[in-house]
Amino acid sequence: MPNALSAERIAEIEGLIRPYIRRTPMMSVDMQDFGGAPFKVDLKLECLQHSGSFKARGAFSHLLTRQVPAAGIVAASGGNHGAAVAYAASRLGVPATIFVPAVTSPAKAQKIRAYGASLVIGGERYSDALAASETHERATGALAVHAYDQLETLLGQATLGKEIEEDMPAMTTLLVAVGGGGLVGGIAAWFGGRVKIVAVESDGAPTLYEAFRAGRPVDAPAGGIAADSLAPKRVGELMFPLAQQFVQPPVLVTDDEIRTAQKALWEGARVVAEPGGAAAFAAALSGKYVPARNERVCVLVCGANTTAVKFD
Repeated sequence: MPNALSAERIAEIEGLIRPYIRRTPMMSVDMQDFGGAPFKVDLKLECLQHSGSFKARGAFSHLLTRQVPAAGIVAASGGNHGAAVAYAASRLGVPATIFVPAVTSPAKAQKIRAYGASLVIGGERYSDALAASETHERATGALAVHAYDQLETLLGQATLGKEIEEDMPAMTTLLVAVGGGGLVGGIAAWFGGRVKIVAVESDGAPTLYEAFRAGRPVDAPAGGIAADSLAPKRVGELMFPLAQQFVQPPVLVTDDEIRTAQKALWEGARVVAEPGGAAAFAAALSGKYVPARNERVCVLVCGANTTAVKFD
């Protein structure tokens, strides 16, 4: 594991960002109550984090450890990273420009604007928005904050692993949704093989699945219901060696399984989760992942930026 992602450095970053992030709660549930098999899991409700997802951790890791120029910061995002960067920028008083693709949900676009960032639609998919943000970076000198493939991003997301271990020291297995891989890579760096980490992906965007098959990050399909959070073209270069060493081959879930998981979380626990945020739960609910009798399982519910729940 690279020394830059050591446990000591992750703990240092956790101390820096702690005043700006929430310690999110755990919820113990029986999957039988949601229509699944009769086994218990603990949900880590990172969907209750500032800006509606775990991404706030990485955003503050960047802004508290790097020098921000007068031009401010720029980020490309499917939505959650942009909202987190916009939130962190508003808290720290720096200008932010966020490029998002056309598939970004209205809930996420609205949140980015509400935090005061400049929002730009940059193409149809995340890769298009990333290219547009890089053009902006070169033209203005703004500081780029990558959604998943920068050291500061992985360090910030790794603090969630530290928090989960403190909350649930007896955990043996952690289910984590994967898009670009910054979250699962950071968490893998923290645990270093001490627990089983199970990656979960939408079958419409099997980025880590295809990378495992190829032995390196490669382009993969970028569709499905969770395309605005789990569908970059490929996983990051920084996370992939960590995944090879410390992460189980991905479990693939369908759009229908993700929708069912979203509804079950709301109806059974009054937890709001966006499609990407519900993907790991979908693996447990659908039976795609069935724990052994002696496993203590934590399922990470990582995002809540959706308009799926409407109130009269």
